[in-house]
Amino acid sequence: MPGLIGRLPTRLPPTFKSLFQNVANPPEKIESVCGWIKSVRLMKKMAFVDLQDGTTPYPLKVIIRRDGNDLDSQLLKQLRTGQSLRVKDALWKPTPTRQQPFELEASVSSFQIIGQVCDTYPLQKKYHSLAYLRSNPVLKHRSNYLGALMRFRSQVETSLIRFFNEHDFTKVSPPVLTSGDCEGAGELFRVESNSRLTDKSSYFGAPTYLTVSTQLHLEVLAMALNRCWTLTPCFRAEESDTNRHLAEFWMLEAEMCFVDNVQDLTMFAESMFKFVVQQCLLNQAILLPSVIPPENADDSETIIARWKSLLASEWPRLTYSAAIELLLKQHAIEEFKFIPEWGKDLKSEHEKWLASHLQSPVFVTDYPRDCKAFYMKQNTDNTVACFDLIVPQMGEVIGGSIREDEYDTLMQELSRRGMKHNDLEWYTSLRQNGSVPHGGFGLGLERFVSWLFGAHNIRDAIPFHRSAGGSIDM
Repeated sequence: MPGLIGRLPTRLPPTFKSLFQNVANPPEKIESVCGWIKSVRLMKKMAFVDLQDGTTPYPLKVIIRRDGNDLDSQLLKQLRTGQSLRVKDALWKPTPTRQQPFELEASVSSFQIIGQVCDTYPLQKKYHSLAYLRSNPVLKHRSNYLGALMRFRSQVETSLIRFFNEHDFTKVSPPVLTSGDCEGAGELFRVESNSRLTDKSSYFGAPTYLTVSTQLHLEVLAMALNRCWTLTPCFRAEESDTNRHLAEFWMLEAEMCFVDNVQDLTMFAESMFKFVVQQCLLNQAILLPSVIPPENADDSETIIARWKSLLASEWPRLTYSAAIELLLKQHAIEEFKFIPEWGKDLKSEHEKWLASHLQSPVFVTDYPRDCKAFYMKQNTDNTVACFDLIVPQMGEVIGGSIREDEYDTLMQELSRRGMKHNDLEWYTSLRQNGSVPHGGFGLGLERFVSWLFGAHNIRDAIPFHRSAGGSIDM
C-alpha cells in the first residue's frame, strides 16, 4: 500500500539477538555493542570475553588481541563477571565451523566498563540451583535458565496476541479492583487506603477487593464487542503453598458471543493452545536455554518431544461422569489418597492420573452443578456445560463454560446458593438487555508457561512470585 514503510530507524545499539539474525549478511564492523560479562579468560597472546545482553540464550564471544604491554594487562585484569561493558569498533570474524557462527575481535582500548560489581557478586561462572536463584530476586534473571524463561513467557504472550487478533477478538482491560468474588470461593484480598484504616471508613464507600477473575466484566464487554479477551493480574488468598499455586498470577480470559455448545469452546481452546506450541517449535533455537538445571527442570529433548506430541492428534474429551468411572476402576487397583466420588471436585492426583493414563491433555466436561460457579449453563442432568483442560504432570490449566443466559434460571441459581441478588444486579441485568448464548474460559499463564517450558515450579514462571507462607520484601 502507498505510504507504508519498513522498519523505522532508531538510535539504539544492536542487540545480540539482532547480530545472530544477521549472520547471512554481516557488517564488517560493529560500531558499538553493550552487555554484561558472563566470563573472562586471559591467555598469553589474547583474551576471551563472553558477554550476554538478555535478548538471546547464547553468549557473544569477543576476542581481544594482547599487545603484551603492562597497560593492556592492567586493563584486562579489571574485567570481572557481572560488569556491564561497552565494546566499540569491533571487527566481525566468521566462524562457520563453531557453535557461534561469528566472533567479534577488538582491541583493549575499545572496551569501556560501564558498571562495576561488588567483590561478593553471586552469579559467578558455576552451577547455581533454582532454590539459590529464587533467594536472590534482584539478580536471578541474569542466569541463563531464568532469563530464557522470561523470554519464553514473552513469546507465549506474543503468540496469544496474534492468535486472538486473527480470530477477531478485541483486547480489553477490565478492572483489578472489584466489589465481590466472581468464583464464590471467598479467597479474596481486601483493599483499603492507609488513611481509612484508623477510622474504619471505606475509600470507595463499600468493601473493595483485588480481582480473582475478570470474567463477569468480560461478559459485559462481550455483549458490546462480540469477542474479547484480556491478560490481567489476578489475586487469590488461598492457603495452598505448592509449586502449582501463586497468590498473584496472570490470567488469560476470553469471552465470545453466539456460542452455545461446550464442545465449540474446547475446540477453540485446543486451537489456541496448539497455535502457541507451533510458534514455540518455529522459534525453538532462540527460546530454549543453553544451560538447564539438573533438578526441577526438563531437558530440551523432553520439551521438544512434548511440543511435537501436542500437535500429533486431537485431544480426548471425557465427561466428568466417565472420568469418575475410570478413576474408580483405578482406585480398585491402586488406591488414591482421596476416593473419587461423583458430586465432588477432582483432586490434583485424579487430574494427573487421567492425563497420564490417556498420555495426552484431556478435556473433562459437564461437571456436577455444585462443583462449579453459579454462572454456568445448566444441563438437564444436574450438571453444567463446562470444561477443564488437564495436562500431564501439571493438572488443570484451563477452565471454561457456557454461561447461563436465561435471566430467570440465573436468578433461581443465585437463590439456591443463598447469594444476594442486589450484589450482582449489574451482572444479571445483562440477561434482560439483548442476552445471547455465550461462553468463555480462563487460562493460568504461569501454569501454562512453566509446563510448556519444562519448569517444575510455577514460581519461576513469574518475575517476582507471591505465594502463601511467603513475605513481600520488594
